[in-house]
Amino acid sequence: MNRTLVNKDNDTFVRHYLDSLQHQRKLSMHTVTNYARDLGELTVFCKHMATELAAVTPVQIRKCAAQLHAKGLNARSIARKLSAWRGFYDWLSDNATIACNPVEGIKAPKKSKPLPKALAADDAVYLVSHANPVKNPDSPTQLCNLAMFELLYSSGLRISELVNVDIQFSKEGAYQSQGWLDVKEAEVFVTGKGNKMRSVPVGKPALEAISRWLTARANVVKPQPEIQHAYALFLTERGTRMSARVAQLRLKAHGNALGLPTDVHPHVLRHSFASHVLQSSGDLRAVQELLGHASIAATQVYTSLDFQRLAQVYDAAHPRAKKTGNP
Repeated sequence: MNRTLVNKDNDTFVRHYLDSLQHQRKLSMHTVTNYARDLGELTVFCKHMATELAAVTPVQIRKCAAQLHAKGLNARSIARKLSAWRGFYDWLSDNATIACNPVEGIKAPKKSKPLPKALAADDAVYLVSHANPVKNPDSPTQLCNLAMFELLYSSGLRISELVNVDIQFSKEGAYQSQGWLDVKEAEVFVTGKGNKMRSVPVGKPALEAISRWLTARANVVKPQPEIQHAYALFLTERGTRMSARVAQLRLKAHGNALGLPTDVHPHVLRHSFASHVLQSSGDLRAVQELLGHASIAATQVYTSLDFQRLAQVYDAAHPRAKKTGNP
């Protein structure tokens, strides 16, 4: 213990700690400045609570974090401040007499989970049903794209599930399909998270788009392809199984070409599928099964999306929903 620091005031503790960060731990001045700002806030809290830094309790630290949260500071920033304070008290325990590290075990508020983005139903249908206006709509690439996009929206697949779909169930040697299309039953079978398999209906427009692509696919597949490419439903121009990254880039470029106002990625179509089915049916359990969610909690976020849509309709239509103007 550094006896020269025993019973020193708050500013002295902070000054010595920052000095150790700069000269002993060799942290950059930018980092030291950030620590100084975070500890400065803690010092102000201590003054308001009429206590010394060395005497702060876990209850008081929780109160500080709660006040920061109430001021609108995000969870990540609060976590950073708690980390800075925790490091300070670790140092202080070696240089002064304190009962314990009051920040130990205290966590920041949970980060708010952002709501998934979903397209309006008209935008989603427009996206998956219209070819790129500057490309040949009958080219294998464009036929493959529309088949992929239709299936993503029709069945709410994850992109990893989509690219693993085969033209039919196949088992050859060590290879076995992780996903496959059953055209006769209008179903697609996929293996999702946790190695859990599920079947999802495929709509008529998606089946028609896939049928057009399968005709073109015969001219894309290699004469003697490797087994992992031979059965793949979706292929690149080189005759290899479509990768998730290439599918993502194709969908983004397609959305841009159609002039959609939002950045479109595969999960947008999955979110749109879930939101639109829930809006029409109100059956949360069914949506859970279709998405392959292990927990209903993961699906409940779409109830918030549905409420947002209803709230927008209410605000636009109800005469008492006006937030400005005369009462």
